[in-house]
Amino acid sequence: MAKSLNLARIHELKSNAYDNIESYNDPDTPKALDNFTRQIKQVLLADVSMLASVPEYLPVALFGQVKFAPESMLKWSHWLDNAIQPEWDEFKVSIAFNNSDIPLVQAVRAHSESLLIESCAVLFLLNQEASGAKKKAKPSDNDDDEAEYGQSNSDYDDEDDEDSEEEGYYDQYDDEDR
Repeated sequence: MAKSLNLARIHELKSNAYDNIESYNDPDTPKALDNFTRQIKQVLLADVSMLASVPEYLPVALFGQVKFAPESMLKWSHWLDNAIQPEWDEFKVSIAFNNSDIPLVQAVRAHSESLLIESCAVLFLLNQEASGAKKKAKPSDNDDDEAEYGQSNSDYDDEDDEDSEEEGYYDQYDDEDR
């Protein structure tokens, strides 16, 4: 029987991890987050038991370093939608860790497999939010101003630039060429 995920805990971890990530995500010091995550990884490797008091440090340490296979996205969505903690065999093939992070992942798994899975669920949610924000920020082909102002740029379409005359149109200057 599958274990259940504590979604309230996962959302709390996500919120805390996001706050930590954002506090180091400063354009004036672009390496601050990388430096912090590198330091956190070293600290956690030295004493993985500290995750009992600051579990949000694991998703912070692994932020941006974990890849979710495209075919596993539906699995992760299903697991989270139904609060199902995946079995280890399902989990390990749904995610890819950087080789440099494997010692930390192994240490955390030995300490608490559930925490590792929860932290990866947090990373999945953070990735989903980030990709959703990128989609919103990316300008679309259709002009949003048109809908806002009830206008269209159809007057500027290249299709209408042909020298075809409209019926009922007469311009006295057209006769000068003839």
